[in-house]
Amino acid sequence: MTSKETVTWLEERTALGTLEAEVLNAIAQQIEEQIIPPQTNLVTENTTPEALYILVEGQLESDSSNQANPALAIGFLPGAVIHLQELLLDQPTQRTITTVTECHVWVVPAEKFRALVSEYPEIFQAVSRQLAQELANLTSAFTYEQERAIALRPYLVTKAKRGIVGTSRYAVRLREEIREAASDRKSVLIFGEPGLEKDNIAALIHFGSKQRREPIIKVNCSILQTSGADLFGRAGGKPGLLEWLGEGTLVLNNIQETPPELLPQLVNFIKDSTYNPVSRSEETPAAPRTSRARILIVSEKNQPQIERCIAHHIKVPPLRVRKADIKAQVDYYISLYTQAKGNYKQKLAPEALRRLQSYDFPGNLKELQNLVERAIVQAGEARELTEEIFWSADTKKKRFRVNLLNVYPDLRKFLRSSWWPDRINYGFTATAFALIVAVLFIGPQTRDRNFVLNLFWAWWWAFFLFLFPFLGRVWCAVCPFMIYGEITQKLSLWLFPRKLKRWNRELAEKWGGWFLFGLFALIFLWEELWNLDNTAYLSACLLLLITAGAMIFSAIFERRFWCRYLCPIGGMNGLFAKLSMTELRAQQGICSATCTTYQCYKGGPQKGEGMETNGCPLYSHPAQLEDNKDCVLCMTCLKACPHRSVEFNLRPPGIELWTTHVAHTYEVALLFLLLGGVYLHRLPELQSWLGLHLDLTQFWQHLGLSLLALIIPVAVPFTAYGLTKIINFGRKPKAFIELAYGYLPLVLGGNLAHYLRLSLEEGGRIIPVTFATFGLNGEQLPVLVAHPAVVDFLQGVTLIFSVLLTIVLTQKIARQPMRTLFWQHLAAITLGASMWAIIVSS
Repeated sequence: MTSKETVTWLEERTALGTLEAEVLNAIAQQIEEQIIPPQTNLVTENTTPEALYILVEGQLESDSSNQANPALAIGFLPGAVIHLQELLLDQPTQRTITTVTECHVWVVPAEKFRALVSEYPEIFQAVSRQLAQELANLTSAFTYEQERAIALRPYLVTKAKRGIVGTSRYAVRLREEIREAASDRKSVLIFGEPGLEKDNIAALIHFGSKQRREPIIKVNCSILQTSGADLFGRAGGKPGLLEWLGEGTLVLNNIQETPPELLPQLVNFIKDSTYNPVSRSEETPAAPRTSRARILIVSEKNQPQIERCIAHHIKVPPLRVRKADIKAQVDYYISLYTQAKGNYKQKLAPEALRRLQSYDFPGNLKELQNLVERAIVQAGEARELTEEIFWSADTKKKRFRVNLLNVYPDLRKFLRSSWWPDRINYGFTATAFALIVAVLFIGPQTRDRNFVLNLFWAWWWAFFLFLFPFLGRVWCAVCPFMIYGEITQKLSLWLFPRKLKRWNRELAEKWGGWFLFGLFALIFLWEELWNLDNTAYLSACLLLLITAGAMIFSAIFERRFWCRYLCPIGGMNGLFAKLSMTELRAQQGICSATCTTYQCYKGGPQKGEGMETNGCPLYSHPAQLEDNKDCVLCMTCLKACPHRSVEFNLRPPGIELWTTHVAHTYEVALLFLLLGGVYLHRLPELQSWLGLHLDLTQFWQHLGLSLLALIIPVAVPFTAYGLTKIINFGRKPKAFIELAYGYLPLVLGGNLAHYLRLSLEEGGRIIPVTFATFGLNGEQLPVLVAHPAVVDFLQGVTLIFSVLLTIVLTQKIARQPMRTLFWQHLAAITLGASMWAIIVSS
């Protein structure tokens, strides 16, 4: 490079460009060129500078032992002038400088440079001006940083707590999501239940990113001004937090609490990182500005308004599904507390851990931390945190429960034996059902001469309707329909080996309930229009129709698809089972923290106390059951569980209906169909009560009145709910789909009251009817028939209690003052009175 080119390069590329060309030319005359290999120390800290260095090509980096001034550790790029200040002020070198790559360096020896400074004083003056300008810039920057620190200080997050504790799959996945979110600058939505320390996850993302040295602030959206001035600033006035933040991270905490007026602006800002400073109404709107801040959003649930604007979505799992991490989390909290207080570390007793794992922690991590700290304080000098130290905390699912398997060990033994239900099903029920169907076809065709018809309509219905409040869906455990379905499944797989189809759960959940509703409606009409309850072969056809459905779907799908989704009797059983005073459940803590095989759900070989099974026939996990609808009490899970997690609990009847219950439209439709069925069964009495004179021997008139009997009673609850919404006494009622379950006791009681007359009058004739079935004379055999007054009394008491229980249950579900539900209760009383008129008074 010629001298002229060197001067031009110095003018354009270096800090010496402010000097006159004559001075630069003099410097160029003294330059010596050197090539320095990579990873070579060019300068050593705290030594006398040997030369002025100008980096032409390559890259240098420096390091310093002065930790108080991190600015000394910097990198150098081409054009950097090194040791200019040190040579002019006669100072030692401030840093060690190393070549990163091979570097082309111009060198002016120290003595020659000092001679040039003596000859050309303007070098010193130029550098002095440069230093003065740098000092002014530094002063301005320092003032700005002071103002920035003051503005951001109330919102500043100084550090993150420890990372995600635990080794469960949920903890591992959460750590992976945090790492992925920290790898870029895209926006993140962190949502989950209260108490999950979601704001700490936001801090972990920031401090794990490349921008960790930039500030991170947390702003609670509930305190933001509706105008957004504190966030966006004012046009021509006070800057907002976004302007002060620069390239830092903004955490919008609890975005669901954002003032509605501000939400659209916030959504636009999240979408494209632009915002408008707030202007007065008479002023011209300020020009939009672009923010370089990263946005992290914390919410208690996913936010549909901003969902599409967000790049990363992190759903923080609640503690109840991370029971395997509880021990590690407790140990962490114990360490935190004992280190802060300077105490010795206490241990967690195994029984205390089991107790913690059996609790669902609605307050999640914060509740667990408070619980542990309180236990440490209560333990005092004790070396171990035992179960007694922790306060009693039972979930809604565990409240008011008594595990009958612990109270009665023989019951556990029986339910785990081969007798329940396999020996009963395959040793008795399967054979008895075949005989029953045969007798219905070839025996006498009326109820007064066919004991099977008498047994089905006078005994079975009343008995199991009475049993629902005690044992729920227990009939399904010994149901002959699915016994033949399972036999068909096994035979078809033996004859035609194949893999059965898996369940399309989404489709079945959507339409299965409506299928069984339609099938039940057709059965009701068939029963009424063709006198099914007094025609033996038609009753046999009904039983075979349901059995055929079970057999067909068992040959196609795995396990009991028909039983769970499509069986009309199963649908009714599942609905009434919600009122049961017993339930089968499992301890979620033990299942989550201890179980890895899920044998109760999937099936598997014998393991410890657990027996070999094929898994739950209804694909229901006992720890995840919300109600009794999807449990047939087959006890497969009890037999399979190696951890004694499964419980058979005594509980307040129907408690889930006002605690954990999830309403379904098809269940409400079935409920009101069963309500209409009470009136359909008493059609002659209903016609007499209403003063109608239709000829029920005429098919179309009979059909029309039957449909009206099924439909009209439903109008009473709907009308009551409409009046409740219109005249609500200042309180908005709950959704009808939830309140409708309050009518369950009335529907069950109405059906039971109807069948009580058959049971108490005709049921007692079972012995002579049995003899008549086989052509024998049984007129002299004993008959047990209740007096009509006794029957009326029991029917009346059943209806009265049903109305009262309906009112109580509706109150529990709604949790509102009685006057708010006045019309709802009046509807229950009206329906009860109408049932009294057609059942008791007829």
